Amino acid sequence: MANDEVLVAMRRQLECYQRLAKLANAQHEHVQDSRTEELLGVLSQRQKLLEEMSQLERIILPAKRNWRGYADALPPVERAEAEELIGAIRRLLEDIAAADRDDTLVLQQRKLNLGKGINQAAVARKFNNAYTKAAYAPARERLDTQR
Repeated sequence: MANDEVLVAMRRQLECYQRLAKLANAQHEHVQDSRTEELLGVLSQRQKLLEEMSQLERIILPAKRNWRGYADALPPVERAEAEELIGAIRRLLEDIAAADRDDTLVLQQRKLNLGKGINQAAVARKFNNAYTKAAYAPARERLDTQR
């Protein structure tokens, strides 16, 4: 595999990560504002980018497996570029993963709150049913409050 093909794939992969970072920011805004339809659109775009990145990774992977040998075979300028690309990709990936973790926590908290609300509604419904039954039951079934 030609070294230049790997560098071209790495450059394209960096561009994909940059777009993915922008989408992660948009995702965060949609999660914060509870905009479900827009969030689904962003997730769809992210999936397409991930598929493209997967294809690029197939080109890059052999060089990553033997990174030292690959980097040593490059001219100094290209070696420096390759190292810079790897670092930039790693930083973007860490930022994207952190943003995704934050969004996951927000969504999990909303899920818990929704569950609590559903449980409270169920308890209230049971209470109302019991109250209605006791209040409107025939006289013989009512509690004797005079004793």
